[in-house]
This record gives sequence, structure tokens and C-alpha cells, in this order.
Amino acid sequence: MTLSEEIITIAAVVAGTMVTRFLPFVLFPANKKTPPLVVFLGKMLPTAVMGMLVVYSLKDTQLLSGYHGLPEAIAVALTVLLQATVRNLLLTIAAGTIGYMLLVQYIFV
Repeated sequence: MTLSEEIITIAAVVAGTMVTRFLPFVLFPANKKTPPLVVFLGKMLPTAVMGMLVVYSLKDTQLLSGYHGLPEAIAVALTVLLQATVRNLLLTIAAGTIGYMLLVQYIFV
């Protein structure tokens, strides 16, 4: 890349970042009521994203061979149990991931 192409690329990335950061404050100022669609999406999207992550994570699970999805089932149960008790999403996802990795690396070899 030439120097001018590098400068244009950096400028485009900076502009894109600034637009995505500042546009919500321009479209939805603090003194205006938030539109009902945005409120609805704010309530529903986190659950929908988590559902999509579960489907994506379990889509290649082989139920008819090997351990029949037992490590995945244990990791999902651990994740659900922690979320139900602790209610800390970061801890829940980390513990589920670490639990799954430990299961497939050391127990279900």
C-alpha cells in the first residue's frame, strides 16, 4: 500500500468508528423518549443472540457416535446452573467454556 492509501484506510476506519459511536446519541438524544421498537429490540436481542450462540455451538454435536454429546450436555448444564444462581453472564460463559474444554481435553479423551 502506498502512503496515501494507508492514510485513506485509517481515515475510513476512524470515520466508521466515530459514526457508529456518535450516531446513537444523535438519533436518540437524552431528552427524547426512546422509540418503542428500540426498547423492544433492547429487551429481545440479548436473548436472541444467546439462543443463536447455543444453536451454533451445538450444531455439530454427534449424538450417535463417541460420547453422544455428553461433554456438551454437561457444559450446557453447568452454564445454565451458574446463570440461574450467580446471574453473571461473563462468569457463566467463561465457566461453561472452560468446563467444556477441561471435559474434552482431560475426561472425554
